[in-house]
Amino acid sequence: MFDRLQAVEDRYDKLNELLSDPTIVSDPKKLHQYSKEQSDIRETVEAYREYKDVKSQLDDAKAMLEEKLDPDMRDMVKEEISGLEEQAEILEERLRILLIPKDPNDDKNVIMEIRGAAGGDEAALFAGNLFRMYSRYAETQGWKVDVMDSSPTGLGGFKEIIFMINGSNAYSKMKYENGAHRVQRVPETESGGRIHTSTSTVAVLPEAEEVEIEIHEKDVRVDTFASSGAGGQSVNTTMSAVRMTHLPTGITVSMQDEKSQIKNREKAMKILRARVYDKFQQEARAEYDAQRKSAVGTGDRSERIRTYNYPQNRVTDHRIGLTIQKLDQIMEGKLDEVIDALILEDQSRKLESMNAND
Repeated sequence: MFDRLQAVEDRYDKLNELLSDPTIVSDPKKLHQYSKEQSDIRETVEAYREYKDVKSQLDDAKAMLEEKLDPDMRDMVKEEISGLEEQAEILEERLRILLIPKDPNDDKNVIMEIRGAAGGDEAALFAGNLFRMYSRYAETQGWKVDVMDSSPTGLGGFKEIIFMINGSNAYSKMKYENGAHRVQRVPETESGGRIHTSTSTVAVLPEAEEVEIEIHEKDVRVDTFASSGAGGQSVNTTMSAVRMTHLPTGITVSMQDEKSQIKNREKAMKILRARVYDKFQQEARAEYDAQRKSAVGTGDRSERIRTYNYPQNRVTDHRIGLTIQKLDQIMEGKLDEVIDALILEDQSRKLESMNAND
């Protein structure tokens, strides 16, 4: 472990040199790459340097015990040693966690897509409930929510809603929401009082920057058309709506949320870039089956990850066997207990995998 930490510190020092090199400073792609790499390991390096400082103080204190000391001074030194040993132990555990391979997307903004799946109107209503839940959670984190596109239903739900969350480390927490969410409740549309089961799917995509994935203009077909509202009624007569198709992958994005074609193009390109980036990541992740097994599932969108049972005020996350009788609070955006448990479980599994490979 300490060999790895020393290698990380050496790399950090090397990155300092590289970021002072004029040839790197004048190359935006390399500057971004090295700056991000340095930022990603800064916390680990700082903790390791603090650990080395504590160990140095500990060695000095233990050396003092070899000298002739009066009883009071000896007791003070022993107390200092005890405190330093405890501090070193805490730092060592923190360093083990910091050495867990970091998801390169963790510090990114996210694009989320919620769709009503099985259950018709009730699934669309639940999609609306999930959007409200995530919006409330984003508020508690100091994040900003920006709706990019939506297809509302007459009852107040959404067939589909796409939105961006801008904020510090948004992806590191929201990535665990990727998958199928199941709801069990008596629908507002059901007069007989029977409990129905419906599902909505949530896709969580890290925002992809241009330096990370290059989409060539020749690879994108752009079609424009007039925006339309419910029932096909014309909303405006200009060709402001945009459909973009990434020809190599077949991924398509339609956008008609804005009255301006330029703004629709910008939003569509953001979503297209995120979806293409996500597709390549999914394919790369599939090549590392062992790595995927060591982590809490965040990849397969067909995976049923959570059940929301309204009659019993219960939420169950099936990936980690967590059940909480606080559905009412969770739907108000109080997701910390669930997300923190998922992060802890993910870290524990990765630590076990690392220790097994050592």
